Amino acid sequence: MTERIYYTEPTKTTFEALVVAVESSGSQSVVELDKTAFYPSSGGQPHDTGVLGGARVVDVRELDAGRIGHVITGVIEESQVVTGIVDWPRRFDHMQQHSGQHVLSAVFDQRHSARTVGFHLGQGVSTIDLDRHLPVEAVAEAELDANEKVWRNHPVSIRFATGSEVASLPLRKEPVRSGDLRLIEIGGVDLSACGGTHVDRTGTIGLIAITGTERFRNGLRVSFLCGGRALKEFRARGVMLTASAQLFSGNESDIPDQIATLQHTVKSLQRAHRAAEARLSVYEAAALAANAEEMAAWSSIVAAVEVSEAGALRMLVNALIAEPHRVVVLFSSALPALVVVARSADVDLDARTILSRLTDRFGGRGGGKSNLAQGGGLTGVSSEFLDAARAILSEH
Repeated sequence: MTERIYYTEPTKTTFEALVVAVESSGSQSVVELDKTAFYPSSGGQPHDTGVLGGARVVDVRELDAGRIGHVITGVIEESQVVTGIVDWPRRFDHMQQHSGQHVLSAVFDQRHSARTVGFHLGQGVSTIDLDRHLPVEAVAEAELDANEKVWRNHPVSIRFATGSEVASLPLRKEPVRSGDLRLIEIGGVDLSACGGTHVDRTGTIGLIAITGTERFRNGLRVSFLCGGRALKEFRARGVMLTASAQLFSGNESDIPDQIATLQHTVKSLQRAHRAAEARLSVYEAAALAANAEEMAAWSSIVAAVEVSEAGALRMLVNALIAEPHRVVVLFSSALPALVVVARSADVDLDARTILSRLTDRFGGRGGGKSNLAQGGGLTGVSSEFLDAARAILSEH
């Protein structure tokens, strides 16, 4: 049985303990102590890291209901007394996020009857999963209410209760475990069974910032940052906004309008570009048709053209097959190549068969209908594409 120092002293980061057992595997060892301040991954909260007996602690695990294993890079001898040092920045970050989650979950429960059914304390962002969907306005209200509870600096205390005592307590959610439980009480805000590490007053959480929501199963997933993470994100967004404003030669508040104006300009240019391509395709089609190869039942037009999009290639092909008795195979000159195979309405030929033989040889993939098929991802040399297409057509 490992005594869990963090249960009663979450801010204690240096301790001494007796090595009870060591199991080595390659360059790592799993060390069991008689007591520890290292928190193991559990309840949505990641494990602590740090140093144990001079060796780096890279993971902390629950070996069973009573024992904790410390994964170290190095070797520690059994039966020796070692000093453990928990990485405080990581521990404090987890304390801020976890305590912030309790406050946020309590507010969602009390204000909107939305219960937390999942919690994940991630490396960059944390999430809670609510059992029902909420509108944007309700989420914003909960965020403000949660921060007001942070600013009121409510005390956060640790207490223990027997199974019979727990049954009569107003816990926010039903405990997963039975028997004696460790409880985290946020004065006037929340009472929950929890084995995680927490701050001693809500003010230490600093700030709770909801960064996004998304529908999740039948409820809502809420992403949030607390304390130092919120400050880091605020600074990063500030740098991004400043850089964006400089690109537009304006103020940060003008960026949305400037982006809207830019989008409108881009759409207008795209329409003009498509119109110009349509006009140009008429002349390109005429030039390609002039070099058509006369075959027994149709004229074949096989060529590589300077296009970068499948749409431009299709436009050119459609202009060519508007005339009767034509089979067209056009490749893009850029690699990996695009290809469009098409035929006039009066030609009895399956374009998909031609495309399939080309992709079988040169790779890529594609599909379509019997009159027009297209693909992409062909690798090779343009001259090889053209020779292969002509050879395949000559068989029909």
